[in-house]
Amino acid sequence: MSAVLIALFVSLIGCFLIIRFQHLHKHVTGDTDLSGVQKFHTNAVPRIGGLPIFIAIGCALIPRWTNDLNVASFTTLLLISALPCFLAGLLEDLTKKIGAKERLVATMVSAAIAGWYLDAWLTNVQIFGIDWILSIPIISMIFTCFCIAGVANSFNLIDGYHGLSSAVAVIILTALGYVAFQIKDYPIMVCSLAGIGAIVGFLFWNYPRGLIFLGDGGAYLIGFWIAELSLLLVLRNPTVSKWFPLLLCLYPIFETVFTVYRRVVLMRVSPGLPDASHLHQIIYKRVVRWTIGSTEVETLTQRNAITAPYLWLLSSVAVVPAIIFWNNHIALKICAGLFAITYVWLYWSIVRFKTPKWLIIQK
Repeated sequence: MSAVLIALFVSLIGCFLIIRFQHLHKHVTGDTDLSGVQKFHTNAVPRIGGLPIFIAIGCALIPRWTNDLNVASFTTLLLISALPCFLAGLLEDLTKKIGAKERLVATMVSAAIAGWYLDAWLTNVQIFGIDWILSIPIISMIFTCFCIAGVANSFNLIDGYHGLSSAVAVIILTALGYVAFQIKDYPIMVCSLAGIGAIVGFLFWNYPRGLIFLGDGGAYLIGFWIAELSLLLVLRNPTVSKWFPLLLCLYPIFETVFTVYRRVVLMRVSPGLPDASHLHQIIYKRVVRWTIGSTEVETLTQRNAITAPYLWLLSSVAVVPAIIFWNNHIALKICAGLFAITYVWLYWSIVRFKTPKWLIIQK
């Protein structure tokens, strides 16, 4: 538990200092673009929440060097591997000049570093035919880097409202930590706990008032952290199904896949073109109808905060069965299919103004 408490304290204080002295740095760190299609805040807010999270995770791992060198070396290598994707995201937060392609490449570099030093290469996915292809080393390496970058980017994609991406990350890390505890994989468990503490310390200031944002640095960091821990858990423990981490992260992953389908196939535009049609955005506009038309900052902030719990619940629909069936790949595949159906049904119901009445919040 020391990893949780240390990370929580450091993140809590780090975020407080950023918020308290934002008048000194907000011209560099603030999210001042209030008019973009994916912007739903009303004031400039520091978007470097990933910095205290990264520092908090590092501080939480320091005591391990005195009592468990195996855990310490593992966790340190993982944190070093995260540096390229975190720094690329942080540079974007500070300069607004690092494109999505550059951030994805940086995340692939992080995945390659972790793969090299921690032997973290995905060689099978429990699908006949594909597993044979992944047995070829170079293909396995490329596929692994692509998957890690995709998951990291998916957490950035859902980072649209106060507490959304970060709380989903806490839910997933809790599941990872639980399964790691069950199978006695303590390095994975410690890394999960450190991530939980660091993100919860950030959440204290981010939800519900949005006093600080994750930024690209924070979103890519927690996405990479979860993706690598998930991969390492199944590689180090053959009893854990390869479909366990997929179902755990299925909400952000499916959101990304569905977004690409929606933009390329339905809208026939570039998949990288931003829009305001993500599931969390249409829930904000059509389900959380409370305060629609209001221009008051306080009521808009409250409406923003009300949106995230819908997606926390949706994510839990995938996480809970993943925990229950973590070693049963057939059950996990069935649950993944059911989640995909649920997501598509929910999306199209809202788009076609057929949202179940019990989901709607209005004044």
